[in-house]
Amino acid sequence: MSTLHIFFSIVSVLAAIAGTVAGHNITAILSEFPEYSDFNSYLTQTKLADEINSRGTVTVLVLNNGVVSALAGKHPLSVIKGVLSLHILLDYYDNKKLHAISDGTTLSTTLYQTTGNAPGNVGFVNITDLKGGKVGFGSAVAGSKLDSTYTKSVKQIPYNLSVLEIDAPIIAPGILTAPAPSADVNISGLLDKAGCKTFAKLITDTGVLKVYQTAAANGLTVFAPSDEAFKAAGVPDLSTLSNAELVALLEYHALGTYTPKGSLKTTKDPLSTLATNGAGKYDLTVETAGDSVTLDSGVATSRLASTVLDSTPLCLFTVDNVLLPTELFGKSPSPAPSLSPETSPASAPAPDVLSPEPAAAPSPFLSPPAPPTSSPAAGPAPSDGPTADSENSNASNAVDGVKAPSFMLALATTSSIAVMMSYVLF
Repeated sequence: MSTLHIFFSIVSVLAAIAGTVAGHNITAILSEFPEYSDFNSYLTQTKLADEINSRGTVTVLVLNNGVVSALAGKHPLSVIKGVLSLHILLDYYDNKKLHAISDGTTLSTTLYQTTGNAPGNVGFVNITDLKGGKVGFGSAVAGSKLDSTYTKSVKQIPYNLSVLEIDAPIIAPGILTAPAPSADVNISGLLDKAGCKTFAKLITDTGVLKVYQTAAANGLTVFAPSDEAFKAAGVPDLSTLSNAELVALLEYHALGTYTPKGSLKTTKDPLSTLATNGAGKYDLTVETAGDSVTLDSGVATSRLASTVLDSTPLCLFTVDNVLLPTELFGKSPSPAPSLSPETSPASAPAPDVLSPEPAAAPSPFLSPPAPPTSSPAAGPAPSDGPTADSENSNASNAVDGVKAPSFMLALATTSSIAVMMSYVLF
């Protein structure tokens, strides 16, 4: 076995370990606490639950039903999603760590910061250890008050997931007044500004834009190829397609559901597109590596490049490559089988017969997905005093029948792999 082959095998093992470590389910955890049922419901409706489950290190600041009801009764779902995103910290905090903050105060990055809609410090939360054993939470924007207070620990899976209760919502300036998406949102205009002018013109000229606008009322996700994607070598000549085939191709670039990036990262089954019908599946499969998401059409793959808009129930993404469905362009050719010394080229199996649809295009340009980036989650051990943290740590030490915390298991395995690498490479 070559050194290079062993190296890539090791990388695959590390990726599998990372996926195992992040195997928590916030919906199932909160279902054990009826007092957070409203909070749990909104995590599901806004798809934030998928984002939480896709992350290896996260702290969720939950609110009881009374607090959530007062907030939700005044604002649309898109605004509620923004507020709840501020309650998802991209770090691990438990009772002990909250009371051991260096200098008594710190700023923590939240999920809202990753949306691209958080200028300045709007996407950060100020955590301050107050006098008398209290811990306060508030927006990190200058002049904001610490209006929320830590109430109790709910659940910990050291050092991956922590659930803590606070007594009031964290509100950043401007977050409650963010405009809700309307049925007449300018989809083509947004895509045009995002560098997808060719795609925007195609959906407008063919009438597919009206299909998108109709679907948007109940949920729509669009994967718009960039202008460069249409110029790349290997992209078929779209002028050779019939009008029906071009419409199917453009509808193939959209889902009839609201599916943000966090939901894509946790998707296991093929996704139906707007082009899906009785005559063809026209589906997409999703591959993830760290925070990178890649869409596979069966002909080629395309990386999710950027988020243009993520506002319930509409999601607009840009992608690096044009998505080519097998129903129109046939399957990608399988790699040639290796021949043994006894096998002559004449006896080699014939390649798969392509679909009787339009002739298969050459393999589209492909960019490999970005390699996974990961860093070991870190944090102090949970409190061993008579608090909810100590009660939860006993249960969380045996997640899915494994007594050792997943972090320690991953650390031990990674250390062993490091030894293997040094033996192989040096």
